[in-house]
Amino acid sequence: MPEPNSSPHTPTNTSPKVETLAGSVVSSVSSSSPTGIYDIVVVGAGPIGLATAIGLRKRGIENVLVVDQTRAFRQVGQVLDLLPNGLKAIKYLDSNAYEEVKKTGNKFLNPKQSNDEKTAQTTQGQKPPKTSPKWVYKNLQGQRIRSIPLSYDVWFKDYGEGRVSIAWYDLQTTLRHLLPQDRVKANHRCINVVDEPETGSVRIDCVSDIGVEANPYAYWADEQKNNDKQSQNSDNVPQQLETKSIRAKLIVAADGINSTIRRVLYTDSPYQAFARPEYSGFAAVSCREIAEIPNELRTELEEKFLQDSPIVTITNDQISRDPACTPNPRMMLFRRPTGQVGYIVHLALPLDLLQRKSGSSLIDLAVQELEKVGFPFVLTQLVRISPPANMQQRPYYIHHATISDSVQLPSTAQPNIEGHPVTIQPPWSAGRVVLVGDAAHGMPPFMAQGANQGLEDALAVTTLIANIAQKNHWDNTQAIAEAFKKYESLRRPLMAYVQQATLTRFPHSSDKQWQEYSQQVYCRNFDQVVEALL
Repeated sequence: MPEPNSSPHTPTNTSPKVETLAGSVVSSVSSSSPTGIYDIVVVGAGPIGLATAIGLRKRGIENVLVVDQTRAFRQVGQVLDLLPNGLKAIKYLDSNAYEEVKKTGNKFLNPKQSNDEKTAQTTQGQKPPKTSPKWVYKNLQGQRIRSIPLSYDVWFKDYGEGRVSIAWYDLQTTLRHLLPQDRVKANHRCINVVDEPETGSVRIDCVSDIGVEANPYAYWADEQKNNDKQSQNSDNVPQQLETKSIRAKLIVAADGINSTIRRVLYTDSPYQAFARPEYSGFAAVSCREIAEIPNELRTELEEKFLQDSPIVTITNDQISRDPACTPNPRMMLFRRPTGQVGYIVHLALPLDLLQRKSGSSLIDLAVQELEKVGFPFVLTQLVRISPPANMQQRPYYIHHATISDSVQLPSTAQPNIEGHPVTIQPPWSAGRVVLVGDAAHGMPPFMAQGANQGLEDALAVTTLIANIAQKNHWDNTQAIAEAFKKYESLRRPLMAYVQQATLTRFPHSSDKQWQEYSQQVYCRNFDQVVEALL
């Protein structure tokens, strides 16, 4: 890639870099005509990409297309916490989207219980909470360190905006339904990006599987299992792939931490070493649910740790306070409305210890790591009785916003001046292409800021693009470069701070540090944020 904000590639006669899969049949449907150019193509139909498109349309830019590689939108993903800064960003993007997201989130936090669920709670001795639920932090002795309310109203009172918990798929669906159906295209896997200066646009080449028509607006309740069975029976059937070329004046890459567009832009550039995310040093081992827990063990869990809380984070607080120590394991214990218990254990460990482990081997790894730092028997025993089939693991990766001597550089990234400190800032834009969300600065979820910071990116980029459109600067490459440079200069310092908080978890060290962090992240005046962009 050339220097940041210059054209990412040369020439329109560059051939598409089509990745031909083994056993695939590829046909090319490439439009060479400059007509049919979108104002904006957003790559990635996750919440950040969809929010960007909604914000652009709200500002009068309707010639927008969102493409995504998924064959069809299915119920995937975990639960997200939309915190004050993320909700403020959504409200500034589109007040209607804000209301719809808040309504969906309130349903998630306060679901209507069936009679069976109420019976399950009564049978297991649970009492309905008398106050709004809280996320409680406890030490290994079950003593409360601090608690965080989950109520929208409490957060609104403290930070000027609320907090909403929402399933990733529900958030995606809520936002997707605010866009016209024909403006969100599934089954479009981006494989290349080519600058076309003579048409004043960028071309993206996508691959689609045309063997089976995908319906991006269908919820395939039982199709995932069916598709898995079909794939097992069709290993020898060649895929029918079609390449499509789409042109736009600007590309917003919201295609996630494993961003294809980032890889293409960084290829053959000084930033090639940062094209792919690096392992953060942290991973998660989880169990979706443990349906059967011996009564004695359940009683101790309830009385010592869970009590009336739907979710509890447990840590060795003595180790946590020592900055010289390696970050110690944290166990997030959660209880579903049905009474079933599950957990997520966050571990700091080498990636090779996690790779190729599943089922019982994950249980053994988690128990070993928890015992190292003195977790009590009741918690290690809970892990031991976990059904192996319910075990999952997830290594966490990161795109550092700012890379300095304190971050271990990839072997291919050498300092520019030998013997001097080096700071590298991988660019988030090149020519007519800009990276947002995890594609720019993906990170582990410990501070729940991945989606929230992505929504702030969406607001920033939307505001800047609307300004370009208002001044009709679509063909002014210098104005575009300056706009994206402003985006980076305003967003990068906060992202570096948030990533530091995520990796060190320093806001949890004391009430004072939590308050300072909250002021920096949650309490900013978004009128001033938007004004700084203009």
